[in-house]
Amino acid sequence: MTASTDPKIVPVILSGGVGSRLWPLSRALYPKQLQPLVSDQSLLQETTERVSDSRFQPPVIVCNETHRFVVGEQLQRVGQAPQAILLEPEGRNTAPAVAAAAAWLEDTTPDSVLLVMASDHVIKKKENFLEAIKSGAEAASKGHLVAIGIAATTPETAYGYIKSGEEIDDVAKCLRIDKFVEKPDLKTASEFVESGDYLWNASLFMFRAADYMAELDRLAPEIAKNCRKCIEDRTDDLDFVRLAPEPFCACQSISIDYAVMEKTEKAVVVPADLGWNDVGAWDALWDISEKDENGNVIIGDAVTHDVANTYIRAGARMVAAVGINDSIIVSTDDAVLVADKSKAQDVKILVEQMQTAGRLEHESHTKVYRPWGWYQSLEIGSNFQVKLIQLSPGAKISLQRHQQRAEHWVVVAGTATVTKGDHNFDLQVNESTFIPVGEMHRLENKQTAPLQIIEVQTGDYLGEDDIERFDDHYGRD
Repeated sequence: MTASTDPKIVPVILSGGVGSRLWPLSRALYPKQLQPLVSDQSLLQETTERVSDSRFQPPVIVCNETHRFVVGEQLQRVGQAPQAILLEPEGRNTAPAVAAAAAWLEDTTPDSVLLVMASDHVIKKKENFLEAIKSGAEAASKGHLVAIGIAATTPETAYGYIKSGEEIDDVAKCLRIDKFVEKPDLKTASEFVESGDYLWNASLFMFRAADYMAELDRLAPEIAKNCRKCIEDRTDDLDFVRLAPEPFCACQSISIDYAVMEKTEKAVVVPADLGWNDVGAWDALWDISEKDENGNVIIGDAVTHDVANTYIRAGARMVAAVGINDSIIVSTDDAVLVADKSKAQDVKILVEQMQTAGRLEHESHTKVYRPWGWYQSLEIGSNFQVKLIQLSPGAKISLQRHQQRAEHWVVVAGTATVTKGDHNFDLQVNESTFIPVGEMHRLENKQTAPLQIIEVQTGDYLGEDDIERFDDHYGRD
């Protein structure tokens, strides 16, 4: 690619998913794209670094409002500076998410080629990826709506498929799309692989912003109108762009495949061998991970005997396993998953059961991330809770008070600057203070090292919604 002739490619990275099939590691408040599943970087970080060279403009990230600070922190940690982080007030599937990004770019750089990517996929063959992107960008710059399709080598029933047609005249290695096919049964998937005409649909798309919006105007005009309105009425919030809630939430919840790609006459596909995997469930992680002589993938502290072809991920505690095969064992601080590997897709059903029962294990880990750092619940009783709280250097919690709980703070590392009513003072290691019910307070770390405190909460109600904020550095209500 040369800067003088090639179009500007703007990665649009969709980071709104929950990844419930990867529970108990992936949870609503800290989903799989924010987790280091295949390396020491999160899937989101790996995705942004994949498109960080001179071929690409800074990315546009579309994410859930709840994840905004973790997304921002993770990108900063790897030196990525997106041109925008668009916050969805609620998930409406991929067609509106992409439309919001396209509408953001439509007025300023309508000829920019969007590269739409999920934030939680693995691509092992980067050079092949860049070569496919080169062909896709050429096709997109000529008005085509491009899918990057993955050669179907095995009969996968968890993927959608693209049936490819004849090669188009104006771009080499680019084929017309005959049709999109939803996830097939095993017999049909086997027939697809044997035919050689089908590709896996990797949800990788390329098109110019103006071309996508023009097709959306024709095929789903309400989505196009609402997404332009949600950009027009947006509000800036620190480093984030809040999409206007009313028009965005009025959008039909529909995928880009259904809304546009399956209906447009401009759809083409670039076949590619990317070493791609959507990491949709634990069996997929077993597939792509390095295995020992018994076919096991073991991460963390585990002791095994007579175990084969099994994925074991141990968290805070040692995992011991005897006499099992083709299984999944995942242990975290507060949950253990044991599953037959062939039933990995059904983990989602367990998460749905937890939601129905009103349980909280599907929402968050014991460690919960906040813009100022994190807290971890150590013990919970009927009228008390013990937390370990860590504030990053320079961070501070909101000026707040609680109506139903008191708090006792003990510093265990660093120096705490405390606001308590009308008083301001510092606490050193082993020093403490008590915050009565209804007292205005704030905790701040003015040092260059992390601050850690033990917080003991007491009261009849200990929910996180018992917070009345008066001043917040991070713009929260």
